[in-house]
Amino acid sequence: MKKSLLLVLMLSLSAFLFACNSESGGDGEEKESASGENTVKLDFWVFGATNYESLAKEYEENNPNVEINVKRSELGDHHNSLFTSISAGTGAPDLAMIEVDQLDRYREAQERFVNLYDLGAEEVQDQYLDWKWNMAEGKDGEFLFGLPTDIGPKAMYFHTDVFENAGLPTDPDKVSEMISNPDEFADAAQQVLDETGKPMVDSMEIAFRANMDALKESYFNREGELLIGNEGNEVKDAYDYAVKLHEKGYVGKFDMWTPEWANALNKGEFAVEMAPAWLKGYMTENAPDGSGKWRVTTLPSEFAGNWGGSYVAIPAETEHEEEAYKFSKWLLSPENQLKSFTESGLFPSAPSVYEMEEFVNNSDEYFGGQNTAKYFAEAAKEIPEVYKGPKYVTVNNEILTALKNVQEGADPEKEWKDAVKRIEGLVNR
Repeated sequence: MKKSLLLVLMLSLSAFLFACNSESGGDGEEKESASGENTVKLDFWVFGATNYESLAKEYEENNPNVEINVKRSELGDHHNSLFTSISAGTGAPDLAMIEVDQLDRYREAQERFVNLYDLGAEEVQDQYLDWKWNMAEGKDGEFLFGLPTDIGPKAMYFHTDVFENAGLPTDPDKVSEMISNPDEFADAAQQVLDETGKPMVDSMEIAFRANMDALKESYFNREGELLIGNEGNEVKDAYDYAVKLHEKGYVGKFDMWTPEWANALNKGEFAVEMAPAWLKGYMTENAPDGSGKWRVTTLPSEFAGNWGGSYVAIPAETEHEEEAYKFSKWLLSPENQLKSFTESGLFPSAPSVYEMEEFVNNSDEYFGGQNTAKYFAEAAKEIPEVYKGPKYVTVNNEILTALKNVQEGADPEKEWKDAVKRIEGLVNR
């Protein structure tokens, strides 16, 4: 009887431990839900201001067998951690955002990501802008790194008080008609300077990006060759244009993200900001005195470009690629891109959103009740597909350093040549 009792106790204990292990998931990846289905836990790494946490909760409510852990980091830290983890082959999340300027950095590690074409991503391709989709493909067009999130179509923010004091129109459509090419932009800048004493643009970076963001190939070609030292390179043209604006007095010394720049936005210390849709959120929070005094219109077509935006990729390390893809497809659907636009200001990469009632009737109180979205939507359709290269950020920083030195009095040609020399050394390391 003692042996029988002991056997019963051992069997009961085993059953209890098995039940506990099923509930906890053991390794933390899966657990058995009340319905008897295994719960999949997905780690999702994000950066910036998104509404992805709230959307993840909504997805969980409709998919009780899925749990999504959203981890938010600063842009630089996010990409460094992601690159480290995929290089080591351990510690990567199930899903990760990748910013467009960083995307080519990961092309050299293509095997570390799931090819979304293998999961059937072509079924949703027609939902997105062609240029945005194509930028996420591998060299041969047979590999897809991620699904499109937001984009950064550029438009022209202008301060109505500065324009009015300079004798320029303040109606967005009339401004667009008046400033339709780079020469007319320079003419308006001269008028602003003559009548108000203020610069047209805030910084050398913005003057440079006016042309730079519209280039199909900038520092590298798709074969990975450095172009910047070649005769007739278009980056040099963008550099020279920024130098020209500076020499005429059209460029201020308000570097983006500095307190001085935020104050200049707030007080209208320069006339124009050439920037993407995501700047609206920053202005609303950090330049309250500018409320009602800024408007948005289209840029000259030569300046039409994209600045920012991301993709959601699936590292190959995941054990749940099907579930991760299903979630990302839902997260980035046109309907949810509309939610991300209205809740967090993420500009949609799905053009069908531009026809949705809530988008068409959108108004921005900060911008005097103007529907700024329509101007960014117009710009989005004109953006070229661009290739940036794996060391884009590093190389771009060297050019910005050269331009800053020019603004401080250095010789433009010497600074250009020195920057090219530094860049060649960095790339050939």
